[in-house]
Amino acid sequence: MSRCGWVQAGSPADLAYHDKEWGVPVHDDRRWFELLILEGAQAGLSWSTILRKRDHYREVYDGFDPAKVALYDARKQAALLQDAGIVRNRLKVAAAVTNARAFLEIQREFGSFDAYVWPFVGGEPLQSDRRGHSGLPTRTTESDDLSRDLKRRGFTFVGSTICYAFMQASGLVNDHEKGCFRHAQVRRMR
Repeated sequence: MSRCGWVQAGSPADLAYHDKEWGVPVHDDRRWFELLILEGAQAGLSWSTILRKRDHYREVYDGFDPAKVALYDARKQAALLQDAGIVRNRLKVAAAVTNARAFLEIQREFGSFDAYVWPFVGGEPLQSDRRGHSGLPTRTTESDDLSRDLKRRGFTFVGSTICYAFMQASGLVNDHEKGCFRHAQVRRMR
């Protein structure tokens, strides 16, 4: 089975993620929040590292419930920094709390994060027609715009490169290579 070049030599977890999740359009706010936090945690690390830690993140971040994460105080954040099951970076842990609060504000303003984020791509997934792994962008005009707006709203760890990875993971962009078996499948999803 032909897959995207980035996952060809991946672990079983990488393959399962690519084959079932990556690029599938998201419309659930809890999932949006999870991806936002995990993409920020991934900055400077491999996605494989985050995938290995994802189940533990779900546990210690209360199932990625933004209302609960928004209430994390200094004591809870200090406990998270002692937990080897997550990325123990003070700025990333603090960003999760800051971003939860900003996420809730977006939900209040737009009704849902989903309603807020899809207009950045015109309401439909952007479709890539790349034939290989080379030339894969690390940022785009759309990720620049999303990053800028998230920062304006108080989010952190949402630079354009992180936002582009977030857009790929969440299906805002279908970046499966044209020869990948998932390209056409994901293209039909909305």
